Amino acid sequence: MSSFERGSGDRPALSRCVGTDRAATFDRDYWAVRPLLSTASELPAGFDDLFSAEAADDLISQRALRTPFMRMALEGSVLNASKYTAPGGFGAEIGDQVSSEKVLAEFAAGATIVLQGLHRTWPPLIEFTRALVDEIGHPVQVNAYITPASSRGFDPHYDVHDVFVLQIAGEKHWSIHEPVHPSPLRNQPWGDHRDAVAKRAEGEPFIDAVFHPGDALYLPRGWIHSAEALGGTSIHLTIGVAAYTRADVAEVILARLADTEALRTALPFGIDFTDVEQVLPIVQDVLAELQSTLSTVDDRATAVARAHDVSASLARTLSGATRPEPVSPIATVDAIAALGGWSAVRWRGSLRATVTSDESSVRISTGGRTVVLPVEAADAVERLHQGDAVAVEELPGLDLDSALVVVRRLLREAIVVPA
Repeated sequence: MSSFERGSGDRPALSRCVGTDRAATFDRDYWAVRPLLSTASELPAGFDDLFSAEAADDLISQRALRTPFMRMALEGSVLNASKYTAPGGFGAEIGDQVSSEKVLAEFAAGATIVLQGLHRTWPPLIEFTRALVDEIGHPVQVNAYITPASSRGFDPHYDVHDVFVLQIAGEKHWSIHEPVHPSPLRNQPWGDHRDAVAKRAEGEPFIDAVFHPGDALYLPRGWIHSAEALGGTSIHLTIGVAAYTRADVAEVILARLADTEALRTALPFGIDFTDVEQVLPIVQDVLAELQSTLSTVDDRATAVARAHDVSASLARTLSGATRPEPVSPIATVDAIAALGGWSAVRWRGSLRATVTSDESSVRISTGGRTVVLPVEAADAVERLHQGDAVAVEELPGLDLDSALVVVRRLLREAIVVPA
């Protein structure tokens, strides 16, 4: 169990971003509605354990990062990757590796460094992000922005995802304005409203503040923002949350319209799509069929069936967009070889799975795959699914030999991990 899972309150990772008191009611008071600025004094801890200037230098100079895990921007424009990448030399000739020398030159000239996908490349943020996903229920990614003194990385814009901003080092002046296009979807970028965004950014800001190390901001998607570093190098983390929406639910429901025969019929032969008079009656017929089909939502049995469809579809989508606790292949194989009754194992952290049983088997479905075990293992699987560590010999419903067989299988399938 990670340190974030053992923290104070029911939402310890979220508490680090908004404060312990606000975390309990965050979904009611702020989520997808309005920004929240929290100063370091209102938060339970700083962010030095998550990221730092030394961590950024380590990633740039020692970890052989490649695009798109890094990009650079200057005065609102993204630099061509050739400005900061180069081949890695003998044995690593791939040409898009980050060049620390080139990065130095561009950074010294005022360019912002953007380290992308830190939830996949920096261990403290891998763990933190996993815990935050468990609490929020939506996919999360982490980028770092390292901006030299008095430089502006990007023009006023809005994001199509919610963000938490954690100020790591230096100071940054943020200007935040209300949306011109509230709650944009992922296919509705700010460039579609460029003029309106620019005009709104000229008005009175909703938040106008200098962020100091340890400060944090929650910003719903659609809120316009820009930032400028002050005095020295500024580093902040942007934790992006790709919230699922009611439009996603509607897409799942509409996908079932393929079951309606009347909607699968071909359009008329020789139809002229430039003739509105030909298209109009077809649109009217389709709308009537949609109304008839979707009106069955008043039938509870149909609504429940559709809820099952939505639940299964979005659960698969979330599983594909996020990652459970990493496994250690070498250590796991060694643990399998040395497995005994005294060995303790636990369910793999953040592994989302559905466990079902029938008269002959127990099935563990996760990430598009299903592991099938004899029904005698049902109680043992349910015990493991609770998440706490348990010794193999203590698994219910199995003798020791059977328990060892089951646990070896679950270790190899990365369902459980050594405790």
